[in-house]
Amino acid sequence: MLPPLRFRFKPYSTKNRPLSPSAQKFWIRFDGAKLNIEGLGVWYYYWKDPYHLLLTLPWSGFLLIIIMYYVFLNTVFALAYLSASRGIEGLEPGSFLDAFFFSVHTLATIGYGNMYPTSLYANGLVALEALVSIIGLALITGLAFARFSQSSARILFSKVAVIVPYNGIPCLMFRAGNQRRNQILEAKMRVYLMWDEVSSEGTLMRRLHELKLLRNHTPSFAMTWTVIHSIDENSPLYQSTPESLEKRKAMVIVSLSGVDETIAQPMYARYTYGFSDILWDHQFEDVVYHTPNGDRYIDLTYFHAVKPLKI
Repeated sequence: MLPPLRFRFKPYSTKNRPLSPSAQKFWIRFDGAKLNIEGLGVWYYYWKDPYHLLLTLPWSGFLLIIIMYYVFLNTVFALAYLSASRGIEGLEPGSFLDAFFFSVHTLATIGYGNMYPTSLYANGLVALEALVSIIGLALITGLAFARFSQSSARILFSKVAVIVPYNGIPCLMFRAGNQRRNQILEAKMRVYLMWDEVSSEGTLMRRLHELKLLRNHTPSFAMTWTVIHSIDENSPLYQSTPESLEKRKAMVIVSLSGVDETIAQPMYARYTYGFSDILWDHQFEDVVYHTPNGDRYIDLTYFHAVKPLKI
């Protein structure tokens, strides 16, 4: 018969433990009226994620890392070749430059023929460097392709949003414009309201509410789009005031997605309006103009311009 199993349970401690020095902290600050999470989306915070770091680095930094890797690798193999200088025909003993440029020839598979390995040790180093060259070239090519293939949206959002009556109902409005002269297919717009809420138990929480739009989808987004949310009884913004939005640190988060027709790749764009970016009783200047012959054109000069509502 098997012996009985015995379990030991440690009592659960509800005491708050101090944070260790290595614990990660996310600092959340309000930059003006917008919520700012320190380090969010900043490339130099990705040191523990090398792949993400190499994708988000500026191109100048990416090229600098490749150059440093290239020089470092050739320097390491040059020092190794110096220890086997007698095994490389045409290499002057003790000449670092000769060894360095022989490493360059090997790494790039140039092979001019003026220097070549003759010993087993030197041939082994050449084979190892050739293997490192193949792997390194594949990785660099893949990273460069991944960077080039990233679809970057050139979407312009109005600097402010306005609350103005539309068909007799107060509405939240803002503008979006496609700065590329192409089409974004099946464009979808989603808008969220984020603000502080206190539960019935007195717990402060940052809540997110999706705002229903009059039109949240368009088959082709090529020029401008005025996004409208009706502030009716079903809207979280119903009976809100500038003071209440400021007190609750309200933010409007905009998310646009679609397919870039040029490269047939998904694209995404987002923007945030703080409570101070929402103007009450203002309206946008018109950007659509009519010509005497019946044509129309759009002038983005006044894309961000607003004017007080005439009462």
